[in-house]
Amino acid sequence: MTAEAMDAGPRRDIGTDTGTGIGTAFGHPAGPAGPSGDRPLRIALLTYKGNPFCGGQGVYVRHLSRELARLGHRVEVIGAQPYPVLDGGVPLTELPSLDLYRQPDPFRTPKHGEYRDWVDALEVATMWTGGFPEPLTFSLRARRHLLARRGEFDVIHDNQTLGYGLLGDLGAPLVTTIHHPITVDRRLELAAAADLKRRASVRRWYAFTRMQKRVARRLPSVLTVSGSSRDEIVEDLGVAPERIRVVHIGADTELWSPDPSVPEVTGRIVTTSSADVPLKGLVHLVEALAKLRTENPDAHLVVVGRPAEDGPVAQAIERYGLGGDAVRFVKGVTDAELVDLYRSAQVACVPSLYEGFSLPAAEAMATGTPLVATTGGAIPEVSGRDGDTCLAVPPGDAGALAQALGRLLAEPALRVRLGAAGRARVLERFTWARAAQGTAELYREALATGTPAGTRRASRTPAPATPHARATRAAATPNDREGRPTPC
Repeated sequence: MTAEAMDAGPRRDIGTDTGTGIGTAFGHPAGPAGPSGDRPLRIALLTYKGNPFCGGQGVYVRHLSRELARLGHRVEVIGAQPYPVLDGGVPLTELPSLDLYRQPDPFRTPKHGEYRDWVDALEVATMWTGGFPEPLTFSLRARRHLLARRGEFDVIHDNQTLGYGLLGDLGAPLVTTIHHPITVDRRLELAAAADLKRRASVRRWYAFTRMQKRVARRLPSVLTVSGSSRDEIVEDLGVAPERIRVVHIGADTELWSPDPSVPEVTGRIVTTSSADVPLKGLVHLVEALAKLRTENPDAHLVVVGRPAEDGPVAQAIERYGLGGDAVRFVKGVTDAELVDLYRSAQVACVPSLYEGFSLPAAEAMATGTPLVATTGGAIPEVSGRDGDTCLAVPPGDAGALAQALGRLLAEPALRVRLGAAGRARVLERFTWARAAQGTAELYREALATGTPAGTRRASRTPAPATPHARATRAAATPNDREGRPTPC
């Protein structure tokens, strides 16, 4: 969320319904709201940011909405810029912001005629003072929109907005996905801040996390994507454990699949990095590549994403003399091109210091590409045990990364074994169809309870620090420097 957005590439056509309601959008009238056995549900899926080419929120909305629709539910996505790409005829209702972080003019000042109401003024004022306004301002716009359409939805599903506007009665029960607490990102960036001025800037940018913490404690139904994220939500946000359900997400295993016709490129290592921030650990992978190339000059890295021009990754590349073809960045690729890029690699790598789930790990494994991954956050829940389905290394350890990458590049039989085992693990545990089934079960539980967000409060007593949380803090010691972030 705190990186410059990648070029979105070609967008697919998406249906847009800006005010007729879900019944009209699906060609039949909406029935009465409320629980009714296993009848199809009318779902409003909210996303304040939906770019499927940068970060995980857009990927989540795209695939979950499609699979919920395949189960027979009537899903309408309500989102702001960058708008999500949707499949399977799922309609999109655009709830536009002022799009203050769009490329090529992020942190822009809108023209006078662009202002529509006081929410727009609040959005600009927060940006001008160094804060990130979108979770709050989207929640206020979403509240106004949902109340105007009261009775059209059975359940409202918020994708990590956690804004004040979503508290109270919205006309239907609220389920909220928290992929991981953004307080983790804040903690890691503060640890990497070079001076007091930078620390002050980080604190102001992440001021919205105070709101998210207050809102999270008042939510009746929270969905998260991994056990480690659940632990962080309990500890960092103070949410009562009994209100949290884990539903793993996954890969699109039809798209992300092996294809022997794609030629393997000797020495190719592929990674996805949606943000040039310490959390993603890309700077440690660059250092590992420098170590690796002293013994294997064919080793080279392809990064799906782009670094800040003078950010920590660009500085590391210059520091280690990795010009030319040693490190290449790609952006604006289509889904098919991205999958083929992973298929062509001898090794995929996830070097993150922390992940709430790690879609890149699941997607790489689904192609049958062998994986080197850290043990940061929920990554081991996805990648499996070291030596069985991946090679696992401690987060932030460039030497261990170099050793694991070198071993896989040198051992073809190990690559074949780990690649096949990784694909089997994803098929068994991490598919979007399974995610949709688990999410629909939680919707029905929320309907049975029917308690609006904010009408009762979870305990504010934080849980004892979990081993996972302590490990995350121990890893938060990078030395990167970076400029002011722009959101994905």
